[in-house]
Amino acid sequence: MISSGPIEDRLAIRELVESYNDAVMRFDGEAWAANWTDDAIWSLPGAGEIAGKDNFFPIWQQAMADFSFVGFFASAGPMTVSGDTARATWYQQEFLHQKDGTKRAITGKYEDDYVKQDGRWYFQKRVYSILNEASE
Repeated sequence: MISSGPIEDRLAIRELVESYNDAVMRFDGEAWAANWTDDAIWSLPGAGEIAGKDNFFPIWQQAMADFSFVGFFASAGPMTVSGDTARATWYQQEFLHQKDGTKRAITGKYEDDYVKQDGRWYFQKRVYSILNEASE
């Protein structure tokens, strides 16, 4: 088995990732932001680590404004839960249609840290890397 920890916590973390992906596909910034702790860190290629949801949420909004369609799908890698913290790897398929007509297909990877607060899991840190990208 590639994962460890209580199955109910692993399921809740999977649902967190699904909530994140759903918010991206619906362009729902409030739902997207609700998945993060206020002091979370988001790390992106070319941008590095951005600390604090108030600092990275505008970047997400600006990026999403460039797209007319986003398909965003995750596949789980290993996940370990230890008490109220957890780590996981996710492989991400992205299908991005930019408003200028450019279409991009990206395979990426998230390395995540999570924290459980008041019975709910949140992203504490997401480090994204691009594994492959194609444009047309």
